[in-house]
Formats: sequence, C-alpha cells, structure tokens
Amino acid sequence: MASEIAEQPAVLEKTLREEAPRFDALRRKLAERRPAMVVLIARGTSDNAAGFGRYLIEITTGIPVSLAAPSVTTLYGGGLDWSRALVVGISQSGESTDTNACLEAARKSGALTVGITNEPESALAGIVDEVFLSHAGRERSVAATKTYTGQVLTMYLLARALGAPLELDSMKRLPGAAQSALALVSDVERLAERCRFMERAVVMGRGLNYANAFEFALKMMETCYVTAERFSGADFAHGPIALVERDYPVFLFAADGPTLEGSREMLDRLAGLEAETLVIGPASRREVLDRARRSIALPDPPPPDDGLPADLYTPIPWIIPAQMFAASLALEKGLNPDRPRTLSKVTKTL
Repeated sequence: MASEIAEQPAVLEKTLREEAPRFDALRRKLAERRPAMVVLIARGTSDNAAGFGRYLIEITTGIPVSLAAPSVTTLYGGGLDWSRALVVGISQSGESTDTNACLEAARKSGALTVGITNEPESALAGIVDEVFLSHAGRERSVAATKTYTGQVLTMYLLARALGAPLELDSMKRLPGAAQSALALVSDVERLAERCRFMERAVVMGRGLNYANAFEFALKMMETCYVTAERFSGADFAHGPIALVERDYPVFLFAADGPTLEGSREMLDRLAGLEAETLVIGPASRREVLDRARRSIALPDPPPPDDGLPADLYTPIPWIIPAQMFAASLALEKGLNPDRPRTLSKVTKTL
C-alpha cells in the first residue's frame, strides 16, 4: 500500500499524457450531443471518485449529475430512460457486475456510455461507447490508493470534455502537488502512532472534499478496522454531532473557498465539546489549523482556473496524507494493510 501511494505522481502524469487528447476528442463529440444530465455508476472507492465527479461537474458545467442506484436495474428491473444522458461507469477492475449491468441497460436505452477503468481488456471496456484509462498499472494492495486519485483526475478531464473551463496546464501541476504531499510521511506516521488505540472516528469534508471524507473513512475501515463515520459538516450538525464527547476523534478537511467558514465554525464547536480533532488543510491558513488539536499542513494547492472556487484542485493532494495515515495506523495496530480480512481485490455484486 505504501509503495502504491508513492507511485501516485507518476500515475497522474501518465494519465494526463495518455488520456487528455482522447478526452479532447470526446469534448468535440459532446459539443454536438450535449447531454441533459450525467449519470455516474460505481461501487466502493470508485463510487467515492464518482461522488467527487458529481460536485465537480455540477459546479463547473451546470449539468445535473446523478449517482446511480444499481439495484434499481439489477434487482428491481427498473426500466430507466437514459436516452438523453451521458452514463459513465467507473471501476478499477472493470469487472464490477452491477456497474456493467447498468452500463449495458443504459446503452440499450439510447445513452452515450463511457467507461473509466484501469484494465483495458476488462468486461467494462467491451460494453461502453468510449473507454478511458486511469494508468495506475497493477494495484497489488486490496485497499485502492493510486486508482482513486487516477479516477479523480479523469473526473477533471471528463468535466472539461463537458465544457468546464478547466485548463490542462492547471491539471499538470497536480503531480507536483501530490509529490509535495508525500513529503509529509514522517509527520503523518507520528500522528498515526498517537492514534494506535482508536476504535471509532468521524471524518468530515464538504463540497469538493466531501468525497475525500468518504474515502478516508473507507481506508480506515478497510485497513485498520476503525468504525469511521463520514459526513458533510452540514449533515453532521443536523444530529450526528450528538456522538461527540470528550476526546472523540474527529478528522476534518478544511479548504479555502466556499466551505472555509463552515469548517471554522465546526472546529470551534468541536473544541467546545473537547473533541480530539485533526484537520487537514493549507499551511497558509494557520488560523484554521490552530483551531484543531492536531493538524496536517499541506502546501497551497494549484491555483484554481478563472472564476472557479479556491478548493478546485485540493482533493488529489489532500487525500494522500489520509491514505498514508490509514496505512501507518494499520501497522501501529499490528495489522497488514495489504490484506484486510474478508476482502478481495475484485468484488462482484448484483
């Protein structure tokens, strides 16, 4: 898992180099056939990447995005009309049974279908109209890391293909931002050592980092067997905050931009409850980082493209310390993060 986390800058560079021209070709096709909506289909870590894609595409293009409920098709036989939709399946292996079943149904209903996978010879690649790759190479650890950031990167490229004012030059700064995040490994390991006996936690993020909250919590559940609940700050305040008592562990992504003030307010409220808070945020925002008991201070992310929010390019570099934390915490607990109990690399469900 640690070695695959370290491979992410190279994965991002290769994905940009190989797939950006192909997404540009899709952009020309979509200009002639602009979808009324986008439907994203995925499970697990890929579903978290899809969750990010939903926020990104809606914010930057104005096109409504839905995350599919596969059981509507696979269990209930719902005959959905996706004829005016762009339907996108995301799967590391390309062998997710329910994702592929939904893609087949969508194509039959007249949708333009796109697949995003790490496996060019997979079943998914043979189903869709257009296939794009996250060039992660073989992923040996059961817990996905480099495929997640590769999929998140393809969401930027997909949004651009749908007309978002995203510049390739901005995206090309993401591998360097990921490399800077990797340099924090020693700090992250020290934080994980302090959390050795943690059994439960809450992870919060909002907006473009909401998906990162889900992914961070998933990594702790998969590799450390920590019961990690995940929320947006807004949802957390509507009830689940009752969970918090003195020294309750709460992790929070706090980014510049539209969600910053809400993060400040939540951290202040958690401080009043004496929670054990750890914030992941920009080093330039000490007034935010200092509101938590502990923090992971990241270099400022690549600047956003004109007119877009300040947190636009935070999700990829900011998930990397979370991945490193989960891997380190598993080792502190005497667990093997590469082989979580009862899990396998490919999960097939209907």
